[in-house]
Amino acid sequence: MARGVVFYQLSLSPQWKFSHYDVVVGVLSARNNHELRNVIRTTWLKHLTQHLELSQRVLVKFIIGAHGCDIPVEDREDPYSCRLLNITNPVLNQEIEAFSLSEETSSGLSDDHIVSVSFRVLYPIVITSLGVFSDAGDVGFQRNITVKLYQAEQEEALFIARFSPPSCGVQVNKLWYKPVEQFILPESFEGTIVWESQDLQGLLSRNLHKVTVNDGGGVLRVTTTGEGALPHELMEGVEGVAGGFIYTIQEGDALLENLHSRPQRLTDHINNISKEDALLKEESRIYDDIVFVDVVDTYRNVPAKLLNFYRWTVQTTSFDLLLKTDDDCYIDLEAVFNRITHKNLDGPNFWWGNFRLNWAVDRTGKWQELEYPSPAYPAFACGSGYVISRDIVDWLASNSGRLKTYQGEDVSMGIWMAAIGPKRYQDRLWLCEKTCKTGMLSSPQYSPQELRELWKRKELCGDPCQCEAR
Repeated sequence: MARGVVFYQLSLSPQWKFSHYDVVVGVLSARNNHELRNVIRTTWLKHLTQHLELSQRVLVKFIIGAHGCDIPVEDREDPYSCRLLNITNPVLNQEIEAFSLSEETSSGLSDDHIVSVSFRVLYPIVITSLGVFSDAGDVGFQRNITVKLYQAEQEEALFIARFSPPSCGVQVNKLWYKPVEQFILPESFEGTIVWESQDLQGLLSRNLHKVTVNDGGGVLRVTTTGEGALPHELMEGVEGVAGGFIYTIQEGDALLENLHSRPQRLTDHINNISKEDALLKEESRIYDDIVFVDVVDTYRNVPAKLLNFYRWTVQTTSFDLLLKTDDDCYIDLEAVFNRITHKNLDGPNFWWGNFRLNWAVDRTGKWQELEYPSPAYPAFACGSGYVISRDIVDWLASNSGRLKTYQGEDVSMGIWMAAIGPKRYQDRLWLCEKTCKTGMLSSPQYSPQELRELWKRKELCGDPCQCEAR
């Protein structure tokens, strides 16, 4: 078994199987969020346990990945996943041609008038020139081509190079290059280079798999449709290359220093994970309110954490409804129960939350979505809290091995639910943004101290937002 605390399949407690609950509450929590969990235990969860009637009707569990990522954050491609930034032997202090053709390979004329390739910068670079493939033979440059570089989701090109017979630039190997204005493209920059023929005939182009990608030792990566990047219909032109670009690596000394310190950083990180495992094991022993799921605990894996928890609830617990929330959220369970009673919020195939409609898909940043091809997501409930009926949990659990996970658990849930069309009950008292509203069921994105203050006011005067001066 992978390093980590013991996950739920090996630690089922018999009492969970034989008790029935009106609501199971699943609180998504990161491994190191000890303080947030302790604040919950001393605020709304403590209030629940002291409320004799409610405490018998609700089961609350924190959902935590059993395994920490064994790559230090500084050495990951991004802070949201557990993928190694695999830079080795970087090519420093010289210009690098991004694409090259072998001696026996020549570019073939295609019917395509637009060809594009996307890439991701993993360590800062500067692009100095854009280029196009040269014509076969010694007849000189005979075409009119525009080459543009776009930043992902931007409509205007960062820079443009235009090639024509009178102005074809400088020939290097099998390409013609023209210099462009030099910008530092930072780590995590996502770009697309587009070649467009201005002539009646198409471009000289090659399939991506027929060219050599010179990644400078790992500082950039070409993102292809076969590797889970954007599908063809969302890219401009046919995927491929009709030229290339020349770039240099920035901050070479800092990069070498970073690579030199990696071994010690890894050793320290593995030791910290072992300590964290021990702390989590002790925390679970003391409070008995954690479900460890067999997942590496990163942001990108949160949808998988959720599916694992759904499976756990079905396998171990009898219940009617499931409430999902996060560990940085204020929750008023009494208000939730009162609303269930007054609004008759029950029945099969039922989903109660505050739904985002026609939410645009992000292609960059923390919420980058490269797997869902549509421009907007189906309706999904914002993450501070929502409630689903038992039969929906059953369906999710039984299909958990086949359901595709997307960039976030909220949008993943919306995509999964689009398959079964549940009855949605819209309720704006599940707040989507960090704000306080009298009568709210939930509100997200609070610090531990802020959660304490909200609950202090709630206990003092019944309103977490404000207490009237006496």
